Amino acid sequence: MVATKNGGPVDIHRVLDNGLLVDPHDQQSIADALLKLVSDKHLWARCRLNGLKNIHLFSWPEHCKTYLSRVASCKPRQPQWQSSDSQADNSGSDSPSDSLRDIQDLSLNLKLSLDGDKNEGSATVDNALDTEDALDEKNRVEKAALTLSKGVLGGTQKAGSSEKEDRSSSTNKFPSFKKRKNIFVIAVDSDATSNYIEIIEKIAEAVKKERDSGSIGFILSTALSISEIYPLLTKGGFSPSDFDGFICSSGSELYYPSSNSEDSPSGLPFVVDLDYRSHTEYRWGGEGLRKTLVRWASSVNDKKGEQGKIVSEDESGSTAHCFAFKVKDLALIPPVKELRKLTRIQALRCHLVYSQNGTKLNVIPVLASRAQALRYLYIRWGMDLSKVVVFVGECGDTDYEGLLGGIHKTVMLKGVATEARKLHANRNYPLEDVISFDMPNFAQVEGFKSNDIRTSLGKLGILKG
Repeated sequence: MVATKNGGPVDIHRVLDNGLLVDPHDQQSIADALLKLVSDKHLWARCRLNGLKNIHLFSWPEHCKTYLSRVASCKPRQPQWQSSDSQADNSGSDSPSDSLRDIQDLSLNLKLSLDGDKNEGSATVDNALDTEDALDEKNRVEKAALTLSKGVLGGTQKAGSSEKEDRSSSTNKFPSFKKRKNIFVIAVDSDATSNYIEIIEKIAEAVKKERDSGSIGFILSTALSISEIYPLLTKGGFSPSDFDGFICSSGSELYYPSSNSEDSPSGLPFVVDLDYRSHTEYRWGGEGLRKTLVRWASSVNDKKGEQGKIVSEDESGSTAHCFAFKVKDLALIPPVKELRKLTRIQALRCHLVYSQNGTKLNVIPVLASRAQALRYLYIRWGMDLSKVVVFVGECGDTDYEGLLGGIHKTVMLKGVATEARKLHANRNYPLEDVISFDMPNFAQVEGFKSNDIRTSLGKLGILKG
């Protein structure tokens, strides 16, 4: 190659030694270098051999490996939620609400006024009687104001301590996977619930001995809401306690199993991770975004009037941080790439995910995703991603690619979720550009037989024997 003496080519030439470097502003030196490289056969052959010998050092897999190793070597910062509780108590008590401050100011003004009236001795008898009545009235008002002030202050402190106790008590229940040797994340996307349950059963059966000993835990990662997951697990004979965590609604919610259903407002035996929720709801549009999406769905239905309702709101699958819509025909609405472009043009900060083979559309916060939830578990709870195994199908939801590659290990179940390929029909690059199938932390299994799954886990070094 003939390249310039500045920028990236200098570093590439230092490693490969496969060409000549020239001054980009010197036309004559550029011409001389080109002629020299073409006319000198030995120089040409040497540069060619050196380039072929070391070009793999600049491949995408090598770049990713270097990048991830640098990230892994960085020392994690202490998250804000790990700060001392005493600091939170002090900051909370020093900042009463405006209404409380107003009440305290009112009582102070009444007291000053009362003292001023006591010092005045020039009033007549009639005025004295009026003043006495006024003083009694002021005393009653002052007493009521002070009582209200104490009540509000006590109620505020009590509510704050109660909320803190709820958070700390629920945090103590989080999560059991900190004690696990390995974590299996089941992120297989399928619209057939029976097939979905069978896949979970086969994966659990493959590591039954390790699961019973407590060395392996499970996290379920799905586009379903927590209210949809619970009856599905119950129908399949699973208990919420069989899992260490639930990444729900395409990554917009993170739940942990709970022995007490009172911990959840929905009455289900799960408790939500409030720290993850506070992270993902940054600039979340909420009800205003939902109304905009409903209007968009109505406009789509109006344009395709003869086709009936193409897009309709799915209230049963929606949550406060995930607006779900049912899709009748995926071919009649824009692909996810076009929808994301449309939302960006309208300044809507959200993330759109087609799921369940294109029969459902989830709209979630822009900072939320299933991959982001795994990163959060690493930062928040210290979950070692190198000991995490993510199970995926041959294809999946439109956020499927985010689950591939990285520090964690991946097991792809061939032949599973193949119908979801239509969701990625507009992809103009092969899947091999996202993840190399030759990576040592990647394995493929034909189908989802428990014996084959166990064999693949052995190849990844997760299981022995």
